[in-house]
Amino acid sequence: MSVNANECLEQGRPSLLSLFWIFLKIGSTAFGGFMALISVVQNYLVDRKKLLTDEEMLDGISLATILPGPVAVNVVAYAGYKIRGLAGAIVCAVAVILPSFFLILFLSYAYFSWGDMPAVDSVFKGFLPAVAAVIVATVINMGKKSLTGYKELLIAVIAVAVLVLVGGFYSTLAIILSAGLTGVLLFKNNKDDNKVDNVTASSKEEKSYHKQFPLLILAFIAVCALLLTTPYMSSSTFIAGKLLATFSGMSLLLFGGGFVFIPLMQESVVETYNWITHQEFIDAIAMGQITPGPILISATFIGYKVAGIFGATMATIGIFTPPAMLMLVCTHYLQSLKESVYLKAILKGIRCAVIGMILAAAYFVAMSSEVNVITGGIFFLALIALLKFKLEVAWIIPVSGLIGFIAFS
Repeated sequence: MSVNANECLEQGRPSLLSLFWIFLKIGSTAFGGFMALISVVQNYLVDRKKLLTDEEMLDGISLATILPGPVAVNVVAYAGYKIRGLAGAIVCAVAVILPSFFLILFLSYAYFSWGDMPAVDSVFKGFLPAVAAVIVATVINMGKKSLTGYKELLIAVIAVAVLVLVGGFYSTLAIILSAGLTGVLLFKNNKDDNKVDNVTASSKEEKSYHKQFPLLILAFIAVCALLLTTPYMSSSTFIAGKLLATFSGMSLLLFGGGFVFIPLMQESVVETYNWITHQEFIDAIAMGQITPGPILISATFIGYKVAGIFGATMATIGIFTPPAMLMLVCTHYLQSLKESVYLKAILKGIRCAVIGMILAAAYFVAMSSEVNVITGGIFFLALIALLKFKLEVAWIIPVSGLIGFIAFS
């Protein structure tokens, strides 16, 4: 039986410093896109640290999937909020972004100084099969607890099939909506799911976090006001502010993950503002893919080109902050409405679909990898290390990259 997060908090909440360290490690090893990062978060917080339950983790992923913004960072903010409130959300989100932020800064400096990117292809060939293994291990662990019957399993299988065979943002949206509706039809009268969790309902920690909600609302309103005024500033004097406003505005239009966002970003930074060239934009996206963490860290490269380190910082804050704040606002209301029989049924259906979507992500990562005996060996060894020996991802990913470097260089 999984440990409820609130019980863990009562026994002794992790310090903000320990949370920072956990997510700094996650941000340093989560190669392979947003589902890979989410899988690493689940491995740490649910399987290893027992700070969240599988149900709570899947609720966060489900909510992040239907809201705008980078899904992985939104899930991290949600997890931090559940564990340590608003301070926890800020600490976890900042920590998970920092490694890729500094790496992109270094690569940007090298790119504009020497005109080329460092050779990382061999290392990346080792990363990809290990990332696929991390995602598969996450599906197995979540599936054991959430896919308890043929109905739940069927929803997950259909989600995998739709994403693999059709794909795209509208398919993702259709999966979420259909899964929620199916949940109402199949699980509304499930007595076990409708039991009230007294620990959750009476948790002093949860109530204390809700007291922070007015502050969160005020902060979100302040950010929105900034977005309305900054675009009218002189670009020559307030270029960093323009970067902040532009990326903040775009981030609230992002639905469906980072790759869906690429055309919108290109239209703004290449065609509208002429901040970078088309080739530089392609290279920025490539850097986002070869670094750990979210692909939208590419915004850091663009900000660096426009206004140096300060511009990189403003672009990074803009792309991640407003959606994360919206995520926390919705998390508050999600918790308040969770005793609704209909919402419980909807969430159960969506959780099953999310597990299928995560498995589809493993498929796409595996297909982008070079398939041979070496990559196959890395995949199975990483999977065994995760499932049988419970090794940390922070060890598995670097070792896999080293094997790739030795084998493919």
